[in-house]
Formats: sequence, C-alpha cells, structure tokens
Amino acid sequence: MNIAEWRRRMDEIDKKLVELLNERCKCALEIGHLKQQAKIPLYQPTREKEVLANAENNNQGPLSHDAIRRLFERIIDEARSAERVAMYGEHSTDDEDHNEIQR
Repeated sequence: MNIAEWRRRMDEIDKKLVELLNERCKCALEIGHLKQQAKIPLYQPTREKEVLANAENNNQGPLSHDAIRRLFERIIDEARSAERVAMYGEHSTDDEDHNEIQR
C-alpha cells in the first residue's frame, strides 16, 4: 500500500475508535447514574487498577504496556468526567472530584 492508502486505513480505524469511545462514554454515564442512586463514590481506585491491568494484559503490541497505560489513564479520566456529569450535573467542578478522591 502507498501512503495515501495507509492514511485512509488509519482514518477508518480512527472513525471506529471514536464510535467505541463514545459507546464507552455512554456506559460511564449509566454507571454514574447508578452510583448516584446507590450513593457510591465517584472515584473507584480498585476498578481503575483493574481496567488498567486488563488493558495491559490484552496488549499484543506494537504499543508498549506503558503506552497502553497512558492511553487508558486518559480514557478513564474522561469516563470519570462523564460519570461526574451524570452524578452532579454539567456544572460540577474538579473540587467535587477531589472531595470524592479524599473520602
């Protein structure tokens, strides 16, 4: 394949990634609603460690485990932001998240 063909392939993959990330975000929103109803804290460090470990265990390369970890840390951060919106509304602040982490 030439460069243009590889770039088209990457564009197709990027489209799928965006779809999957948005699907994942919808799950986070639902989890946020359920956490709010059950009065479960936003921050769940054990679950976050589990997600990171799963991502690393599923990694077949060529990305390093460190690269996968960094990507998933960002994905988790965005999911937590979505959960925060579901739990506290659009105008929640990082202070609310910080308070959850401190508890």
